Amino acid sequence: MVIIRRLPFTSNAKQFCHNIRRKGSNTSQNGSQSTKRICIVGAGPAGFYAAQYVLKHLSSSAVDIIEKLPVPFGLVRYGVAPDHPEVKNVINTFTKTAQHQNFKFFGNVTLGKDISLQDLRERYHAVLLTYGADMDRQLNIPNEDQPNVVSAREFVAWYNGLPGAQHLNPDLSGQIVTILGQGNVAVDVARMLLSATDALRKTDTTEYALEALSRSKVERVYLVGRRGPLQAAFTIKELREMLNLPNVQTLWKQDDFKDVPEQIPNLPRPRKRLTELMLKSLSEQKMASTSKKKFLPIFLRAPKAIDGNKIELTVTHLQNDMAVPTDKTEHLPSDLFLRSIGYRSSCADNGICFDERNGCVYNANGRVLRDAVSKVVNKGLYVAGWLGTGPTGVILTTMNGAFAVAKTICDDILSNTVDIKQTKPGLNAKQLDRAATWAHWQRIDQAEQEAGKALGKPREKLVDIEEMLKVAGL
Repeated sequence: MVIIRRLPFTSNAKQFCHNIRRKGSNTSQNGSQSTKRICIVGAGPAGFYAAQYVLKHLSSSAVDIIEKLPVPFGLVRYGVAPDHPEVKNVINTFTKTAQHQNFKFFGNVTLGKDISLQDLRERYHAVLLTYGADMDRQLNIPNEDQPNVVSAREFVAWYNGLPGAQHLNPDLSGQIVTILGQGNVAVDVARMLLSATDALRKTDTTEYALEALSRSKVERVYLVGRRGPLQAAFTIKELREMLNLPNVQTLWKQDDFKDVPEQIPNLPRPRKRLTELMLKSLSEQKMASTSKKKFLPIFLRAPKAIDGNKIELTVTHLQNDMAVPTDKTEHLPSDLFLRSIGYRSSCADNGICFDERNGCVYNANGRVLRDAVSKVVNKGLYVAGWLGTGPTGVILTTMNGAFAVAKTICDDILSNTVDIKQTKPGLNAKQLDRAATWAHWQRIDQAEQEAGKALGKPREKLVDIEEMLKVAGL
């Protein structure tokens, strides 16, 4: 058995690939056409939706997904709020795709570390990168690296059980938390902080997070945004959930909504409905309340500097929907700060033409470019999901984008833009060191569900990779 993982990709490795290709079959299972082999890097929504499309629309195709974790589903498993189980139902669709006879899953395999992009390209007719966004955008303000400044991405990973995030240990002993950013992730975090722990115990929130949240002293959560109510990035669903959260009062600042009612007739329907809900909540709010917990959205404020347990905010005004700073500042006391201004991707392999400034892969409609200057397409190499577009949209947005890029792959293969004359060997789990197959994931899945059942919840996630591999039998 030849071990690919953790070996340098020398000429010997290339000869190994060549030898396998010579032995490989050039027909599909029905013996009529050459097998078109596609490798997808990343087992999140973009990866699975692309696999679904290719297997349905490209005859004699075989799709392999490699994933750095031993488990699949990416952002659906580790990014969706635990109290949104209906969103996670898409896992059923992904599982159906994984059961296709021409699909293979290789978990615990990291691009750029365990296998190179070049080697994948030698083994597959097309490679699609969908490994997502695993880093944070920075505020770039003084004292952003204080211990009481935490990434919202890491906080979400903490309560969702992403391996490595269990050690975050956020300090929830203070009464005030300020979230910098107003997207759906920011609202999810606010809701988790203000929700009753008993309600969360019925979800797949990790036990260590439930224990910490049960001891939490947090009573006030601010949600700070640079722009105004008309530019708020959260959706009406997320806001409605916050407004209906038991024993939590939402308090808006009246001045933030100056001139907003007059603009409602000209708004597109989704924005109009969201704005009307905010104005309705504003009109009904009472300063006196028996609710101990408060949700406090603040608009037209930009973070300027953090100093211990307070933040200096620059008052902004709108100019062409952009936040323009004024010379006015305010100070807001807070015990914990959560940065939630977006994600960015990292470059997993030096063979990728990567845009370091924007944190995504240079591409033209999903086709990865050879370089950023010539705009020449790197034939057979593609990108989808947040890695290609940046962190925008919801799972439906990701699905549509993945389908579009998958169609491009199919079109390129059928038009011979991508050469499929040469037989490609693909990968085999036996050629990889401790690669987790779909059967291994099923053992992990079963163990998590059994552990969760004992606690009265859907599952209790394994959060240590070595433990996952042990349960899987690797």
